[in-house]
Amino acid sequence: MSDHLHIVCPACDAVNRLAPARLSDQPVCGKCAAPLFAGRPLDVGSERFGKHIARNDIPVLVDFWAEWCGPCKMMAPAYAQAAGRLEPRVRLLKVDTERAQDLSAQFGIRSIPTLALFKGGREVARQAGAMDAGRIVAWVQSQL
Repeated sequence: MSDHLHIVCPACDAVNRLAPARLSDQPVCGKCAAPLFAGRPLDVGSERFGKHIARNDIPVLVDFWAEWCGPCKMMAPAYAQAAGRLEPRVRLLKVDTERAQDLSAQFGIRSIPTLALFKGGREVARQAGAMDAGRIVAWVQSQL
């Protein structure tokens, strides 16, 4: 196993090599100097999604949501709180299913909100329905 992790920058999408012991040291991107972990979910579309799933060596949690969805809007603050609790061990992404319909189709998203957990570029778990921050964190930890 490698002694470094690959972490995709949330600002410029550059792939950074980072020693696991430095995850909690508030690391910054070697290309743009932005923080690698901001403690909040990152909104991504189809063009950025693949890189964040495939190139991050840490697990990636994705919230598939839509602007018109009431439960999605209710869960958004809880998902943001969960990001603060799960980073830097897990990267959190948000995908608007209306803007990224190709991803919705690719992953068979039938109801929203849907959380999908990816590890090593592959989906390892999925949970549909709104949850509070504590349940999101507990669910992710139970899957890892």
